[in-house]
Amino acid sequence: MILYVDADACPVRAEAERVATRHGAAVRMVSNGGIRPSRNPLVEIVIVPEGPDAADLWIADRAGAGDVVVTQDIPLAARCVAGGARVLKPNGERLDHANVGQALATRDLMTDLRAADPFRQGGGRAFSKADRARFLDALEREMRAAARHSGTGHTP
Repeated sequence: MILYVDADACPVRAEAERVATRHGAAVRMVSNGGIRPSRNPLVEIVIVPEGPDAADLWIADRAGAGDVVVTQDIPLAARCVAGGARVLKPNGERLDHANVGQALATRDLMTDLRAADPFRQGGGRAFSKADRARFLDALEREMRAAARHSGTGHTP
């Protein structure tokens, strides 16, 4: 079991590392650069070349059944779900076979709306303490489920 974190602009890197460490799971923090190395021996910082979707491609090529992925990127989430990985957004929302298609369609619709109306910019609400708490709870559940699936059985 490996925890992959799409680390560019991820607000829950420290929380992901903490939960993975508690489970004894390897962590891959994947980024185009600019994140601090961790002293934790379970954490590997993976720097990918600059370019569109380089981090996403790196994660999608490796994540599979028994792994957990943390990302805000819906196309990456869809690829990881298709590959059998468990996927969480930083706000704790789980993406799976039942909802990732709808999330992808919504993302595409919003992209089209922003392209059609240059004044429709910006994102949603700010990341909150409640989002962080939901993420921690959700990641704990997903790590336990992944451990059961991978047969490691290592849960605190």
